[in-house]
Amino acid sequence: MITVLCGGVGGSRFVRALASTIEPERITAIINTADDDEFHGLYVSPDPDIVTYALAGEVDEERGWGFRGETFRWLEHMRRFGHETWFQIGDRDLATHIHRTRLLRDDLPLSAVVADIARGFGVRVRLLPMSDDRVRTVVETDGGDVPFQRFLIERHAQDPVRGVRFEGAGAARPAPGVLDAIREAEALFIAPSNPIGSIAPILAVPGIREAVAQLDRPRIAVSPIIAGRSLQPPAAEMMAGLGHVVDVTGVARMYAGLIDGLIIDEADGDRAAEIEPLGVRCIVAPTLMRDEAARRHLAAVALDAAGITP
Repeated sequence: MITVLCGGVGGSRFVRALASTIEPERITAIINTADDDEFHGLYVSPDPDIVTYALAGEVDEERGWGFRGETFRWLEHMRRFGHETWFQIGDRDLATHIHRTRLLRDDLPLSAVVADIARGFGVRVRLLPMSDDRVRTVVETDGGDVPFQRFLIERHAQDPVRGVRFEGAGAARPAPGVLDAIREAEALFIAPSNPIGSIAPILAVPGIREAVAQLDRPRIAVSPIIAGRSLQPPAAEMMAGLGHVVDVTGVARMYAGLIDGLIIDEADGDRAAEIEPLGVRCIVAPTLMRDEAARRHLAAVALDAAGITP
């Protein structure tokens, strides 16, 4: 079994790449849910949805989220009545949120709901939320504390970050199957997701960081930072705001003790000598997942680094 910690666009593309290289049933994705929020009375779970839509082959490749060819007619009508519409929920996407909200109101745990939605899309990868309990990422800025989605989508990650906290994480429990998926993994990957916005909330749930740290199988991360820039905002903004160096060495330091290897882009190949003294082996390869061929190549590199045969 291959286990991946992931969230966001980079995470979804990496999991999809793995699933196109090895049998999808061999993969378990543990997904960040601290971005979850409520809009128009609906429970929205952005990261599990991005991963689901990507694996189903229905994601909008250009945006990296939502459905390909999506329309937003219902949202246009909501604007007519004076409702906030900065969070873009498409017409087809709306059905997912209605279905999820109904199941949650019927007292199904989030893990069961994520699995149900994945089945509806024919996804064969095992998808697990990090927790069935509510955890919420709050970004601390000069203008006040802002929920993650409002910080990223409405404010375009322009507020200087002064701090980040994961409300509810201390009291949360890993979702059923999460700890077993880590402990029984042949290899564990940390996707090229936002280290603070996507991966840190997962690790903040009690028991998960410890399980990753104690795993005696290959643990490989893919850097989301290339040549000092993040592929998807707001990774760089959050890293800088919390005092981390925005480069591959900063990523390596954040994951020190949790990974054995870090895949960095060819643009950062000369930084390997700075990273390896941290006890992290460097693998240099193209990491920009521009198309299917590039995604498959990165997946092959990652599997090879972990000693996994497709």
